[in-house]
Amino acid sequence: MDSPHHWLMKTEPGTFAWSDLVHRGTDPWDGVRNAQARNHIRAMAVGDLALIYHSGDQRRIVGVARVASIPYPDPTSDDPRWVVVDVEPLQALPRPVTLADVKADPVLSTLAIVRQPRLSVAPVTSEQFERVLEIGGIDEG
Repeated sequence: MDSPHHWLMKTEPGTFAWSDLVHRGTDPWDGVRNAQARNHIRAMAVGDLALIYHSGDQRRIVGVARVASIPYPDPTSDDPRWVVVDVEPLQALPRPVTLADVKADPVLSTLAIVRQPRLSVAPVTSEQFERVLEIGGIDEG
């Protein structure tokens, strides 16, 4: 079996925060209206892991979630091109990883939140994913 892919998923915490995902348990990641982000969602598989990033005033990675469904039509759109996946929370980062942390770290400085700040869903390398966990205080060993 292939190892899971890793993603970064951005949300405005005033609209949908990490705490909302924790409260709901599993929720569709809906409302994405960017073709590149949509294509990333289409590439997701059950078991893939995602870093949840709060945009806006917070600008920090706050938790790790798991993709819990295959992509399916976005129920918030009448256009069948738009898709969602269900995500479930796994763990909050003990220490949120700020955008400043990301920009200052050579492994993380090429993340989409730096290069394409408006992109809401983007791939993350395994090395970047592990580095975020390390900075965020999660010991994988």
